[in-house]
Amino acid sequence: MDILDIRNKFTELYGEPGVLYTSPGRINLIGEHTDYNGGFVFPGAVDKGITAEIRLNGSDRVRAFALDLNESVEFGLKEEDVPAQSWARYIFGICREIQKKGHSIGGFDTVFKGDVPLGAGMSSSAALESTFAFALNDLFKLNIRPFDLALMGQATEHNYCGVKCGIMDQFASVFGKEGQLMCLDCRSLDYQYYPFDPKGYKLVLVDSVVKHELASSAYNKRRESCERVVEAIAGKYPDVKFLRDVDMDMLKEVKNQVSEEDYKRAEYVIEEIQRVLDVADALVAKDYETVGQKMYETHEGMSKLYEVSCEELDYLNHVAKQCGVTGSRVMGGGFGGCTINLVKEGLYDGFIREVKRRYLEKFGREPKIYDVVISNGSRKIEQ
Repeated sequence: MDILDIRNKFTELYGEPGVLYTSPGRINLIGEHTDYNGGFVFPGAVDKGITAEIRLNGSDRVRAFALDLNESVEFGLKEEDVPAQSWARYIFGICREIQKKGHSIGGFDTVFKGDVPLGAGMSSSAALESTFAFALNDLFKLNIRPFDLALMGQATEHNYCGVKCGIMDQFASVFGKEGQLMCLDCRSLDYQYYPFDPKGYKLVLVDSVVKHELASSAYNKRRESCERVVEAIAGKYPDVKFLRDVDMDMLKEVKNQVSEEDYKRAEYVIEEIQRVLDVADALVAKDYETVGQKMYETHEGMSKLYEVSCEELDYLNHVAKQCGVTGSRVMGGGFGGCTINLVKEGLYDGFIREVKRRYLEKFGREPKIYDVVISNGSRKIEQ
């Protein structure tokens, strides 16, 4: 990203320079729809994100300029000052969540820009929230713990942006480490770093450039399916609070009490939680063939059991398999977006060429390709 663009615009708008901060977007190697079931996820921060220049202005007003959109906004810091622009609500929400925790902050001027591909499921919104949470914590010397910064980002989504997201996106953005993925326990919020340096392989996203409208309503329906199964099992096993607490034998016991659809949803989640643990073991052993096999199993489960794939994503997965790609699966909530692919370096050029050609031939558009580099989380950019 060209930081000079941000600096020049900041000087033009506000005169004196400010301080630069950045936070990354993220990928998730495996563990989809496990977060709200108390399971595990396996994200990593990427080398694309949001960068902002910020300077305290001594007032109680925030003046913000979104360079990518060429839009500006000014707002106060009281609850009734919520701005109309959706992008500004992420910044406003962070300010409000910091204040709700009893911290005192004032106004500031900012210009920000991003290079996280929109619609690719790499969580540009979490990068935006994390950038401002980290920056305000630093500039106002608030001493807020990093995990609380991530929770404030999640609360911003819930309270100001209307998205009931889990904690993974903000967690990955704040805690990312170069060359390492993180296994996050979504029930206890414990986490562990795992080295991710697949010598001889590349990690690449293939963006289907489609997003089907089903996504949000289907997400809620699947969540309700999981909750119904938990309720049925808890009748016999009172300690069961999430599908995380359930094994396949317990699920089979209630097969006649739940719908076939709900049963399939639960089956996928129970298997996916185990796959995340298998991938953790495989990464320690540097066994990337097993990692890839588990990725294919996840795609199969998301397509056939959880039914959140779509024709385009299934086709990208099919082409990957035919091209000898080690692992491939839909990444994110589903119904469009990207597949994440673990590809041997020797096969990479041929795979990219083939997937572009065949996807264009079938759907009339070329997929977008994003190489993934696992990078550091929220930080100040030293000048």
